[in-house]
Amino acid sequence: MPEVGVSSSHCRKSSLPKSTSPSEPIHHFAMPVSARRGCHGAAKRGCRAAPVSAEMAAGSGSGPGSNGGLGSGGELHPRTGRLVSLSACGRTARRQQPGQEFNHGLVLSREPLRDGRVFTVRIDRKVNSWSGSIEIGVTALDPSVLDFPSSATGLKGGSWVVSGCSVLRDGRSVLEEYGQDLDQLGEGDHVGVERTVAGELRLWVNGRDCGVAATGLPPRVWAVVDLYGKCTQITVLPPEPGFSPPTPIPTPPLEPLASTEDSALAEQGTSADEAFMVSPAQARPETFPNSLESHNDFASMELSEVVSSTILSAYNGGLLNVNLSSPPAGEGLGSSGAATSPILTSNDALLFHEKCGTLIKLSNNNKTAERRRPLDEFNNGVVMTNRPLRDNEMFEIRIDKLVDKWSGSIEIGVTTHNPNSLEYPATMTNLQSGTIMMSGCGILTNGKGTRREYCEFSLDELQEGDHIGLTRKSNSALHFFINGIDQGVATPLTPPVVYGVVDLYGMAVKVTIVHNNNHSDRLRRNNAILRALSPEGALRRAAPAAQAEPERLLFHPNCGQKAAITHEGRTALRPHATDDFNHGVVLSSRALRDGEVFQVRIDKMVDKWAGSIEIGVTTHNPAYLQLPSTMTNLRSGTWMMTGNGVMHNGTTILDEYGHNLDRLKAGDTVGVVRREDGTLHFFVNGMTQGPAAWNVPPGVYAVVDLYGQAAQATIVDDVEVSPVPEPLPEGNNQVSPSSPSSGAGGSDLRFHQLHGSNAVITNGGRTALRHNCRSEFNDAIVISNRALRDGELFEIVIQKMVDRWSGSIEAGVTAIRPEDLEFPNTMTDIDYDTWMLSGTAIMQDGNTMRNNYGCDLDALGTGARIGMMRTAKGDLHYFINGQDQGAACSGLPPEVYAVVDLYGQCVQVSITNATGPMDNSLATSNTATEKSFPLHSPVAGVAHRFHSTCGKNVSLEEDGTRAVRAAGYAHGLVFSTKELRAEEVFEVKVEELDEKWAGSLRLGLTTLAPGEMGPGAGGSGPGLPPSLPELRTKTTWMVSSCEVRRDGQLQRMNYGRNLERLGVGSRVGVRRGADDTMHILVDGEDMGPAATGVAKNVWAVLDLYGPVRSVSIVSSTRLEESEGTQPPSPTSDTSSEGEEDDEGEERGLGGQNEVGIIPTTLEFLENHGKNILLSNGNRTATRVASYNQGIVVINQPLVPQLLVQVRIDFLNRQWTSSLVLGVITCAPERLNFPASACALKRAAWLLRGRGVFHNGLKICEKFGPNLDTCPEGTIVGLRLDSSGGLHLHVNGVDQGVAVPDVPQPCHALVDLYGQCEQVTIVNPEPGAASGKSAGTQGDMEKADMVDGIKESVCWGPPPAASPLKSCEYHALCSRFRELLLLPEDYFMPPPKRSLCYCESCRKLRGDEAHRRRGEPPREYALPFGWCRFNLRVNPRLEAGTLTKKWHMAYHGSNVAAVRRVLDRGELGAGTASILSCRPLKGEPGVGFEEPGENCAPPREEQPPPVLLSPSLQYAGAETLASKVQFRDPKSQRTHQAQVAFQVCVRPGSYTPGPPSAALGEPPDPHFSPAELEWVTKEKGATLLYALLVRVE
Repeated sequence: MPEVGVSSSHCRKSSLPKSTSPSEPIHHFAMPVSARRGCHGAAKRGCRAAPVSAEMAAGSGSGPGSNGGLGSGGELHPRTGRLVSLSACGRTARRQQPGQEFNHGLVLSREPLRDGRVFTVRIDRKVNSWSGSIEIGVTALDPSVLDFPSSATGLKGGSWVVSGCSVLRDGRSVLEEYGQDLDQLGEGDHVGVERTVAGELRLWVNGRDCGVAATGLPPRVWAVVDLYGKCTQITVLPPEPGFSPPTPIPTPPLEPLASTEDSALAEQGTSADEAFMVSPAQARPETFPNSLESHNDFASMELSEVVSSTILSAYNGGLLNVNLSSPPAGEGLGSSGAATSPILTSNDALLFHEKCGTLIKLSNNNKTAERRRPLDEFNNGVVMTNRPLRDNEMFEIRIDKLVDKWSGSIEIGVTTHNPNSLEYPATMTNLQSGTIMMSGCGILTNGKGTRREYCEFSLDELQEGDHIGLTRKSNSALHFFINGIDQGVATPLTPPVVYGVVDLYGMAVKVTIVHNNNHSDRLRRNNAILRALSPEGALRRAAPAAQAEPERLLFHPNCGQKAAITHEGRTALRPHATDDFNHGVVLSSRALRDGEVFQVRIDKMVDKWAGSIEIGVTTHNPAYLQLPSTMTNLRSGTWMMTGNGVMHNGTTILDEYGHNLDRLKAGDTVGVVRREDGTLHFFVNGMTQGPAAWNVPPGVYAVVDLYGQAAQATIVDDVEVSPVPEPLPEGNNQVSPSSPSSGAGGSDLRFHQLHGSNAVITNGGRTALRHNCRSEFNDAIVISNRALRDGELFEIVIQKMVDRWSGSIEAGVTAIRPEDLEFPNTMTDIDYDTWMLSGTAIMQDGNTMRNNYGCDLDALGTGARIGMMRTAKGDLHYFINGQDQGAACSGLPPEVYAVVDLYGQCVQVSITNATGPMDNSLATSNTATEKSFPLHSPVAGVAHRFHSTCGKNVSLEEDGTRAVRAAGYAHGLVFSTKELRAEEVFEVKVEELDEKWAGSLRLGLTTLAPGEMGPGAGGSGPGLPPSLPELRTKTTWMVSSCEVRRDGQLQRMNYGRNLERLGVGSRVGVRRGADDTMHILVDGEDMGPAATGVAKNVWAVLDLYGPVRSVSIVSSTRLEESEGTQPPSPTSDTSSEGEEDDEGEERGLGGQNEVGIIPTTLEFLENHGKNILLSNGNRTATRVASYNQGIVVINQPLVPQLLVQVRIDFLNRQWTSSLVLGVITCAPERLNFPASACALKRAAWLLRGRGVFHNGLKICEKFGPNLDTCPEGTIVGLRLDSSGGLHLHVNGVDQGVAVPDVPQPCHALVDLYGQCEQVTIVNPEPGAASGKSAGTQGDMEKADMVDGIKESVCWGPPPAASPLKSCEYHALCSRFRELLLLPEDYFMPPPKRSLCYCESCRKLRGDEAHRRRGEPPREYALPFGWCRFNLRVNPRLEAGTLTKKWHMAYHGSNVAAVRRVLDRGELGAGTASILSCRPLKGEPGVGFEEPGENCAPPREEQPPPVLLSPSLQYAGAETLASKVQFRDPKSQRTHQAQVAFQVCVRPGSYTPGPPSAALGEPPDPHFSPAELEWVTKEKGATLLYALLVRVE
């Protein structure tokens, strides 16, 4: 039982089957199996197939007998792979441990093969645990001296192997789609290889010759068989008397044919005549089907496909004698044009041209195009039509397959280039002549954007089953169509002769041409019907139909492709519900009247798919609508309830609404009604779920989508439903308890109808969202509909975010009325009467007035709540998840409006029910300011003391709690009396200043024990220095002004608030975090981590230096707070004020940071996977069926420093893989859980095996122990540390930080997957308590720490150890890189993504200016002053070896060239390389002529040279790396930026020389001028390593 991967489908719902029986076919979308072809090697090794049920694990039995095969002695060589055992006199080979190992199963023949004799083996046994199966071939390597690799594809030195349906030579694919797929062979099947006298390799399957697999074999070869994957045992068959191989099909020699069109066929050893011959497996049918239902063989085929296949079979079988005219020249015949068989397809049918992109595979008579290796490659998928388009001819395609890996998707358009002469580019937008493409929602002409917003649809958002078309009108206008809807004129002038072109880019993998004679497209044969698809057209047609509409509601006969209408229009069903999960849309036969309830009963369900029935309304008339695969794909005039959410035009407008439809059973009813006021209500089992949408137009049709589990539904008449609540009169604040979305705690607060240009207000003014969220990041400001009252809370919840932009939501208040506000790009652009919280900064009128406020909006995730309140005193308070963060600012005018900026990552928010007046003291007073800080505030009766050892000018007073510098400005060192424990704060208050001195107070932590310095107060011990920077006898971390130093050496600048600005009464403190960081606190505000890797045994140290003359301690040694200083608690009782809680110490928390609220009992939520049974007071979870659907969630959110653990009670060894642990930040109570946790694509962090995954993508590997190998009784747990890092604990041992900065609140999740069938919650433990865990952590810190980074925990540093987290220059460079809109998949995932080389960061790391790399070593300079963004390296390249053996250099570039270089993957790739020394097309130059519009580039042209340099000072000069101006979206300031590439260069491929660019002075004196510039002309000599950015 294997690991579960992410589904390759891009459907909005997961449709993985829960179980599979032998009678149920396995579909590619339901159970993906890792394909090995195209990624031979380690990419597939170790991947396992999707799990199958136990019923399929048994073998299928032996097949029929064999004809036998003639081998060379018929025995196997005794030397084999390390897991192979031989028996039956060396004729039978078996791979041992088939359930644990999938390779090391190589066997070879004892003797070399004889020419013309077939070496045949029988497959005796297969298992279903793996993907891939038997591989067979020949090798010239002698088995007696062979060092056996793990698999046959690892054989080199003259080896030919057939794997699946590919032929590999020395591990590299030389022929795709050859013969029969060996992976599909079963037990009892025979497979053999033959070397012919002509040196050809032939494959035999069950006595049938599959043709020539390879040529040029050496005379002496051995047969090789790999018992790989599913194949575990084979037997060599003895030769049978009188057997001779059948006469092979004559095959022409493997020579290039004359025509360009037949070149692809020549590579496969097939002539043009044979290209259209039907194989024996495709024999013509005995009878032509009378209907599609009468023959199962044709059930899944369209009628046109059946007719085409039958006619084609009859034609090739000689039954038809058809004399077709030859197509015009250049449209399908070779240059010879002679003895080739006429192609059956005439010029009337639009097909894909046989010449296409390098990764394209054509099928279905050239109507279907598919991009190979879609998970490895995202481009080289261009296909064109076989002939030019005629005027008014529709060229339309259907999206068949998408993958959810890349950004970007399908692009479609026209080009004047003839496909016969075109050299296909990697992407069609790279073609800079004669090409018009629709990309996203814009139009590109010759690769340049001419219309940014062409239509409301974006091609990047289309789903599988959607249609895209185009037509060139007779007036030369080009129109695009999406799902039959005309998007208008894209360009008015289109050349008369154009070919249709499709670019299968990014997510798009497979498309099919849709012809008008297709039965599913008959309703779209003329423009009148197409125009009827718009909502306006539907309404126009609905009006006259209302006169004759029937009284009774029925289903319309036009329904989805997989649906059927029975029982006189009363019942709708999916007849083959177990074969497909969509295409089940049905609509009502007439429009609904106002107040008329349309209700259906679920009659039948199938327990196979995820998801279930969906119901709603649409303005589209069913008579003219081309029904989509699912109704939520329709992007106009549609409202649907799906799951427990509501979608409008494919966009979610309500996430948490009503009963979850996915949990309904057979017999339940669902309904919908539109009221006269335009509100839409849904019903579940007769109970109204409240208003779901407003302003729904009249004349809508009811629609039901029989999706997923829902297989049959019947319209129900005269069923009682609960009355829909009447709308409240204007101004009435009462709410109906039955409507979850109508009430806001009695508040009439809504979003105002006026808003930013990119904002959309839905849900009756309660929800705001930013549309085009992946292409627009601002212009989405929304404002409340009225001013806030004193003490009134305006609270919103973040419902949707995108991981694309930097920055996130901004919130605040403004005194500007919405009618007077001219909405800017961002609200921080307003320079009057506005107060905003942006990140951690409080801004007034666009200027920062306070940093490091108590919360960070940029760190909030989905589900977080943000509130704003103006108190009666005019203070502004923010609330995060109900917790008051304290006064942000004061002096607000009486009338202010709440304002929210849906900026950057934040896409959608809704007003919560907590909005409204609050019954607390904030309405009348400002007593909670000190409560706002979650850190420890001063308490009465301090217990901290200064140590008696101090500077010679210091006198200690008031029992050691006050220190005074009596003279001078130095010698003012003081220490704490005891070591600081984890999370303990040592805080002092400034009491007296001496303004005649400059400088500042200094404080920090030191490993120097003050008792070692000598006795006595008032006198310094031996060696005590005059100031803290000179204290270097032991390691000391300190902050002076705004600088961080370690042992006097500068580590960081611009940290926190400047200590020189402290005044009398200011409080300043130091804290050692549990994560080994040092934090400085100023007036109770944490300035963030100042240093990392701080030792365990440290003392607080202060230097009364300069103006600070005296301080007094205001902190306590005990980590306790009075009730008045603790943050508000949901469980606190107002009557207990003044009482102290000592439970923390009783629980063993004495020396750690406070735990907050420790749940008295933990249990699993009632909302869980379908196969889970809870017991033992919901503390034990058992999976009762299958291997998945076993997700459970802990009922309480994770509390920092609280260890939540579960014990593995029972394992089922039938499966492999095991439990998955993790956290989710979305509300789990109403979450619709998928089949496995790996399918969670939002706000999920998971630990699986030894990997760490975020939203289905692996972000870290080889972390901690393998969870799949944990035995029964193992206790595993999760813990959040004080900085939000997620720790994994196994049997009480902390395995380190798995995920940094996890958003809170979050819930622990356990997936009882595979072997793991039962777990039980173990009593919670404080994660920082002393004991085994703490001791182990301490050992790790001493043994494995190098400058604060745990090398053995994860390959990335913890966030606090990286200066990038607070480096403003790095953040600025990152924002510029994001403005380039480059796909994220080009770059390495965090934390390996970027590295800043600004002065502060490089000094903090101690980087040297130059390094040596390569063989032989060569020096290069580090990119000081730049920011580096590491690129992913092609997985087929040995990247680790290249970066060590190749030299390192830099190449100056420009912004316009970056995307094209990344698409190509190397510098100077081809004649059009933008980075070559050759001038660009738009630049004046000599010796470069633009080719004609339709001219092919010369084939033998030498690639232009590429300039490189080991010094970025030279490569980054403005003459080589041009500057571009941009506006920082955060600060709105204008900067200049440059880009360059860091590349690996193959030694010996370049020529060093003097600089060719004219520079005023030597750019880098470290390098000799004679070797400053490297020039290379060799293709493939460079490997892109990183993108570099510099901003000024």
